[in-house]
Amino acid sequence: MRVIFLIGILSLAACQSNPTQQQETTETMPTSFISQRPFGTTSDSTAVELYTLTNGDTEVDITNYGGIITAWRVPDANGQMGDVVLGYDNMDGYNTVPSYFGALVGRYGNRIANGKFTLDGETYSLATNNGPNHLHGGIKGFDKVVWQADTATSDEGPQLILRYTSPDGEEGYPGTLVTKVTYTLQTDNTLRIDYEATTDKPTIVNLTNHSYFNLSGDPSTTILDHQLMIDANRYVPVSEALIPTGELASVDETPFDFTKPTVIGNRIDADHPQIVNGIGYDHCWVLNGAEGELSLAATVFDPKSKRFLEVFTTEPGIQFYSGNFLNGAAVGKGGISYEKRSALCLETEHFPDSPNQPDYPSVVLRPGETYRTTTAYKFSVKSK
Repeated sequence: MRVIFLIGILSLAACQSNPTQQQETTETMPTSFISQRPFGTTSDSTAVELYTLTNGDTEVDITNYGGIITAWRVPDANGQMGDVVLGYDNMDGYNTVPSYFGALVGRYGNRIANGKFTLDGETYSLATNNGPNHLHGGIKGFDKVVWQADTATSDEGPQLILRYTSPDGEEGYPGTLVTKVTYTLQTDNTLRIDYEATTDKPTIVNLTNHSYFNLSGDPSTTILDHQLMIDANRYVPVSEALIPTGELASVDETPFDFTKPTVIGNRIDADHPQIVNGIGYDHCWVLNGAEGELSLAATVFDPKSKRFLEVFTTEPGIQFYSGNFLNGAAVGKGGISYEKRSALCLETEHFPDSPNQPDYPSVVLRPGETYRTTTAYKFSVKSK
């Protein structure tokens, strides 16, 4: 059964072009609304819901399990709708082949070396789930819990509001973290994600979204022909274990220079030690925008569909991952196997291993403070 929450955002152009039809128009389905339907159950039989945010041009499916964006349908240059993210058709996939497809990641996105950090003189040991390291919140991070979901209206568009309280000690983190994440599908085809959190003890937090994009709408193809721009003059070199070395290196004259739109496949297999370590791109870039201000961080263009993605964020960094570890084991929507480099991620974040790197921007949250960060993904089409 599908439940529809109507949002009173109508086609203004239609009303203005023929005012005599305004009463008739207001009695039809609004162009922006939220619908809800069952999505299955978790492995422990907890019911999960799927919410579809619609604005007339774009549809985004988000589940309250892990805040996962399961589908994102946007038009191409010919007006044909295509799903531009990887995911599964229902909860069976997420239960059977756990992944970070579309997930809301926390408490800490990316890696923490050896699963340890020291805060105010006390050392904390986190769950390790990436060799000896802690990755994306641990064994059961925010991507694997069922969030409380509410819907709302706003002048900008329909909203899904998710809340989760992470207890003190969960996955080794100190403090009870009260978290709120709001997804707003705006009328200009922007999905805005606002993150908030408070704590009762000093802790660390670094939330992000982990959507895997293929702008062609066909995940049986690779993203190697996509053109990427990252507004960053520096990036974060990593070890073979993908842990930052502590250096913030210049992108000049390296395969990491995306200051101008560049075809991803051009240098993805370059003879460069950092490319070898990442088996391609799996690095964080140091964004040029001022931290705390919503600035353009990256763009992606698919020359076939002409879809164009702009990523804006208040975060200091963005992790570009080129899908190097996809290997076909995950069979996603429509029975398609997700192969190597069939999608890319652009995870807005603080830098990896920041709790152990005193020169990096701080990820510490203290009682009385509110963690706030925003990322927005805007889709459009352009000729070239």
